[in-house]
Amino acid sequence: MSNFLKELSKRRTFGIVAHPDAGKTTLTEKLLLFGGAIQTAGAVKSNKIKKSTTSDFMEIERQRGISVATSVMAFEYRDLQINILDTPGHKDFAEDTYRTLTAVDSVIVVIDVAKGVEEQTEKLVEVCRMRKTPVIVFVNKMDRPGKEAFDLIDEIEQKLHLNARPLSWPIGMGDRFQGVYNLFEQRLVIFRPDNKQGRPEEVIEFDNLDDPELDKLVGEDAAEELREEVTMINEVYPPFEKQEYLDGDLSPVFFGSAVNNFGVKELLDCFVDIAPTPLPRPTEERLVRPEEEKFSGFVFKIHANMDPRHRDRIAFLRICSGTFERNTNYLHVRQGKKIKFSNPTSFMASKKTVVEEAYPGDVVGLYDSGNFKIGDSLTEGEELHFKGIPRFSPEQFRVVVNADPMKTKQLNKGLDQLMDEGVAQLFIRDFDQAKIIGTVGALQFDVIQYRLENEYGAKCRYEPLNLYKACWITSDDEAAMKEFLQRRKRDLGRDKTGEVVYLAESSWSLKMAQDNHPEIQFHFVSEK
Repeated sequence: MSNFLKELSKRRTFGIVAHPDAGKTTLTEKLLLFGGAIQTAGAVKSNKIKKSTTSDFMEIERQRGISVATSVMAFEYRDLQINILDTPGHKDFAEDTYRTLTAVDSVIVVIDVAKGVEEQTEKLVEVCRMRKTPVIVFVNKMDRPGKEAFDLIDEIEQKLHLNARPLSWPIGMGDRFQGVYNLFEQRLVIFRPDNKQGRPEEVIEFDNLDDPELDKLVGEDAAEELREEVTMINEVYPPFEKQEYLDGDLSPVFFGSAVNNFGVKELLDCFVDIAPTPLPRPTEERLVRPEEEKFSGFVFKIHANMDPRHRDRIAFLRICSGTFERNTNYLHVRQGKKIKFSNPTSFMASKKTVVEEAYPGDVVGLYDSGNFKIGDSLTEGEELHFKGIPRFSPEQFRVVVNADPMKTKQLNKGLDQLMDEGVAQLFIRDFDQAKIIGTVGALQFDVIQYRLENEYGAKCRYEPLNLYKACWITSDDEAAMKEFLQRRKRDLGRDKTGEVVYLAESSWSLKMAQDNHPEIQFHFVSEK
């Protein structure tokens, strides 16, 4: 058992979230670089760097310079196993990001120094606060002009409702940016702008900022400014307490420039010291603790066609307790049958290696032939249902029309698999069997169309549809439910699981339905 506890204490699983273009994916690349997982870091948008980033491996991601799917990466650093989940920032893919947050133990939020806190960041941090997830903030792009550091900290506190505590502090910014003073370790790191591929920065240790050497290094004015600001930080902000951070009540803030590889190592070193080991997970039955002997885990994401040549589907499983072993029978709770996995894989984005065993906190990929849905549990025999993996009511709707009747089978298969991924939701309208796709944002329609054609060889076109909301309905009163289904035939459909969905044309018609049928409950989030 002691080996198990040792492995458990080595695990750190976290997600990187931010508004689009804040530099999440670039930061992920640099973390991998330090971990020795890759030799050269790519960039999402760059004319000079031909290498795309490791986490954006889908063709459409390379074309548009954005991340559209959450990627999972694992590497070792200082004898610890670090699992990163890089999420898409674009709000059209927010659902994927929300679900990913159920599978991580802590979060790094990236903020662009010029833009400050943006809308999407607020939403994502709100989800973290609901779950009491520990948050570290990384203020990126310090080599560009932007907002003053103190103003940014105020903004983080006001908009994100986090108690911030700077653990590194910039010396100047934009053209005047000279380096970062690491308050956590009391070291000064000098900035060299040509340092793209991770050569060690100049690290100069100062136990005492009054040392006259500092004036020589950064200039008198900058040194004086730094002394004043550090004194002010120590007076104004509470001292950093690790426990407060773990409880989700205090958020450390770091400054740096990910593309220039600066301040990233400080972030990583501090992160591995303070970040939580795998945390307990709530289920409908009880709280599952990671140190339990028996294995349990849940699927939080499904990705079809990671390898377009093989039509494979991979379910991503977060391990919550016990040890997951290859070729062992585990209970699929929803289906009530035993399944074993001969080649579970760990990931470095699209590169895969087979794992013999995995521990709580790890994310493994399981080849799936259509058994899994998002939110499914796997256990050693106990009936457990993990909570908190939501499906949201979509906001945009289109009817899918088959553009090539010869490829009907491919289209159906493609839609089926892509919907299981959770990219969007499919509703079948009862009265004419029309296939309606509902998404959170318009960009998803392009992604679905592109992937259907390129991965399944099926062409489709969309017809506009005037719908306001799709909501799930339930009622304790059978007779009332029967009457509602009878009266509203034209506005009903089914989702992929066969649940009844009410398709409201406008906010007025939804309100009318709610007023006329008070015994029916309308739900905008489904956790099934």
